[in-house]
Amino acid sequence: MASFTCTDCGATFSLPSRVLERYPGWTPRRCLECRDAVVGPVATRAGVGGSPSRSRRRTRSADVVLTTDEVLASFHDGPRSGVFTDGGAVPNPGPGGWGAVYAVDDEIIAEAAGHDPDTTNNRMELTALIEAAALIPDGEAATVYSDSRLAVQTITEWAAGWERRGWKRKSGPVENLDLVQAAYTAYRNRPELEVRWIAAHSGYRWNEYADALASQWRLETR
Repeated sequence: MASFTCTDCGATFSLPSRVLERYPGWTPRRCLECRDAVVGPVATRAGVGGSPSRSRRRTRSADVVLTTDEVLASFHDGPRSGVFTDGGAVPNPGPGGWGAVYAVDDEIIAEAAGHDPDTTNNRMELTALIEAAALIPDGEAATVYSDSRLAVQTITEWAAGWERRGWKRKSGPVENLDLVQAAYTAYRNRPELEVRWIAAHSGYRWNEYADALASQWRLETR
C-alpha cells in the first residue's frame, strides 16, 4: 500500500490500493484519526434522567470531501432504503457535480454521478433528482430523498401552479425551467415515487454517500 504523511498530525498512514485506484491523482491529506476528528465525534443525547448517552450518528463539516468508501466506514444512521440524491457547485456558480444512489436494506442497488464544468447548486440538485427516477424500475415504489428543500418544494408544491400559469411565477420567470419541467414530469409520471427532504451533513449514511458521489470530481481534479 502507498504511504502518505498526514498534514494535520504528521503521522505516516496508508490506504488500500482499491481506494486509490478509484480516484487517480488524488493525494490523501489526513490520516483516519484526523479525518474522524474533522468529521466529528459520535453524537451524544440525553439518556435516562438527563445523563448523556452515546448514539451511533456522526455529523461532519460541509467542506470535508469524503470518498464513498470512507462514508460507508464512517456512517450508519438514517433511512436504510430509498434513493438518495445530492448536487452542488464549488464555487456557486462554477464547476459542480451530482450523485444518486438507490439502496435497499443498506445494500446498493444502483448509483450514478455526473460533473458539469459550469453550473449551479440548484441545477445539480435538480439533475440528481431527475437521474434518480431513472434508477428505479417502473412501477416500483420508493422514496427519493434530497437535502435541497428548494428542489423538493419545486417538484411537490410549486411546479403544478407554474404549469397552470404557462410556466411562469407570479414574481417572474421560473429559474432553471428546463430542469424544473423535466423533474416535475418525471415524478408526475411516477406516482409510486415519493420525493422527501432529508437533512444534509447530519450523518445519514446514504445522504452522505450521495454527497460523496456528487463530490467525486473535486477529488479527481485535485
